[in-house]
Amino acid sequence: MVTPNLMQPGLEPSTDCISSNDEDFTSAPPTGRLKPGLHLVATPIGNLRDITLRALDTLRTADLVACEDTRHSGMLLKHHDIRARLISLNEHNEALRIPQLLEHMRQGGSVALISDAGMPTVSDPGQRLVGATVAAGLHVEGIPGPSAVLTALAASGLPTTPFYFGGFLPHKKGARTTELTAALQRDCTSVFFESPYRLADTLAILSEAAPERRIVVARELTKKFEEFRRGPAGILLSHYQSKPPKGEITLLIAPVEPPKWLTW
Repeated sequence: MVTPNLMQPGLEPSTDCISSNDEDFTSAPPTGRLKPGLHLVATPIGNLRDITLRALDTLRTADLVACEDTRHSGMLLKHHDIRARLISLNEHNEALRIPQLLEHMRQGGSVALISDAGMPTVSDPGQRLVGATVAAGLHVEGIPGPSAVLTALAASGLPTTPFYFGGFLPHKKGARTTELTAALQRDCTSVFFESPYRLADTLAILSEAAPERRIVVARELTKKFEEFRRGPAGILLSHYQSKPPKGEITLLIAPVEPPKWLTW
């Protein structure tokens, strides 16, 4: 997940957005402004202008907007002058929240699901809700938009199809080494999210196994200090050891047998 920097002047939490606690969930009756069901809405990964007109319309007309963090999402909605009823949905409360949202949809209500950034359910909460909604026979649709995975992949200079996305690399070195070893053996580009605090360690693992393998570090995508750094694993390791990175990072690893057109 790549998160927009919303903490800037004029983007304080919105007083126009209503955050709901578990106890007052039922105080939001269906309005009929949007088709009943679940609407997955992609939100910006950095630049707040990267949101579609359809996404904005959906957020304006949904009965409820389910999000990871109501304070964070409240800033985004305020920036786009949207008044919405925000409902938290995260790993800590989804067991309680999912039955409530399903009942709301069964009664003819609409729910827009957003994450802190990018497409909901992609290394973000929401998978269980989507699965439960499908199992209940209720309507589910996706409103496409920003994706750190596709943005990094398209601009990487590496083969884009097929590709493998592994989400966040494991925290523990042993599990991370196993995942990276598998990536080095694939015949397609591998894409991961990584913490800036572990990037040098990850590049060290790659450098030891395949120092000449082409690697791309996509950092702070769509933000002011966006960076694409491309090169052999060993060269990138030296760079980030001397200049520790900051911000959100998407890591791409070239396939074991790159195409002939890949000449950089």
